[in-house]
Amino acid sequence: MPKLNPYLNFDGKAEEAFNFYRTVFGGEFVGGVHKMGNAPGTENLSDEEKNRVMHIALRVGGDLLMASDIVPSFGQNLTVGNNNYVSIFPDSREDADRIFKALSAGGNIEMPLEDQFWGDYFGSFQDKFGVYWMINFSTDQGYEG
Repeated sequence: MPKLNPYLNFDGKAEEAFNFYRTVFGGEFVGGVHKMGNAPGTENLSDEEKNRVMHIALRVGGDLLMASDIVPSFGQNLTVGNNNYVSIFPDSREDADRIFKALSAGGNIEMPLEDQFWGDYFGSFQDKFGVYWMINFSTDQGYEG
């Protein structure tokens, strides 16, 4: 069966965001941090754009959370919107609380983490980097997205 991994784009904040996410989830970056300046054909980029992230990945459970920065001189623009969420299914209510509190710090909570009418412990928010997250602890461990 194919595997799906969320891929996020940032405007020069990918490495900062992923260093923050690593404080929440632990682990190391899979394959390191690849910078734009290491790619062929980027010698005309500014020093700031050369230092932007071409690719970064962090293992979260059995999945990868991946990202890169846009490159404005390539005509790329970032529009932050609520059309993408990263949905996390923690193993316990305690872990749901920990992840929600850590990731939502400095962000905007849409829906507080609490018991919901459908039986799960759920909350959603936008983090301080503009990424939207859903935290969902289900006592029905058969459903994981």
